[in-house]
Amino acid sequence: MQKRAKANILGCQVDMVTAGDSLARIEELIHRGRPAQVITLNAEIIYQAQTNPELKDIINGADLVTPDGIGVVWGGRQLGYDIEERVTGIDLLLSLCQEAPARAWTVYFLGSAPGVAEKAAQQLCSDFPDLQVCGSHHGYFSEDDIPALINEIKTVQPHILFVSLGAPKQEKWIKKYMEQLERPVCVGVGGSLDVIAGQKKRAPGWIIKLNLEWLYRLLAEPSRFRRQLVLPKFVALILSSKHQRN
Repeated sequence: MQKRAKANILGCQVDMVTAGDSLARIEELIHRGRPAQVITLNAEIIYQAQTNPELKDIINGADLVTPDGIGVVWGGRQLGYDIEERVTGIDLLLSLCQEAPARAWTVYFLGSAPGVAEKAAQQLCSDFPDLQVCGSHHGYFSEDDIPALINEIKTVQPHILFVSLGAPKQEKWIKKYMEQLERPVCVGVGGSLDVIAGQKKRAPGWIIKLNLEWLYRLLAEPSRFRRQLVLPKFVALILSSKHQRN
């Protein structure tokens, strides 16, 4: 595999990839066949990693870390890295599901409330008629349920396991169980299944192009306000790091 160009954003290694690069990297990982973790990283998780060494180690040990969110793109550029674009969890999921039939990849969806993963799978099969979904399971499982869940996933052998447990829970879960799962690619995709299943609405395309999706989500879900308070703190850390470099 080619050497990966990375941006060091507050100690978190982020791959400087486009959407196309990410697909190519994941194809390499599938061909390699060994368990791999893909993280779609946003500013909130980078901020959390500043006081969570375990989380930072998980990020820096992942096989692919995409810049999910305009905050990461902006932060990288402020620090001198040429990050071209966002590669979000939902966009990566949709691209992989679109490419999967031609490459004979199978997929499995894990997470969200009961019925959501199944509904998302049905919607994706409607959007991509030849997509092979080999299973789905909700995210409301207990520790006692995990051995049977792992066994089920290993039995159906998906090439790609999409995990929608929310960050950083999904990243920690994947890291803990990926070797037991023995799947070539495990991707954390946050709330993507909720959006695809129609439980939540994604911002209109023009808002996404203006990089204001975060504002749309805040207005649609005011309860996110406390989480969004992290963003100015992230900005302050980036500007401080930039000043120290100059």
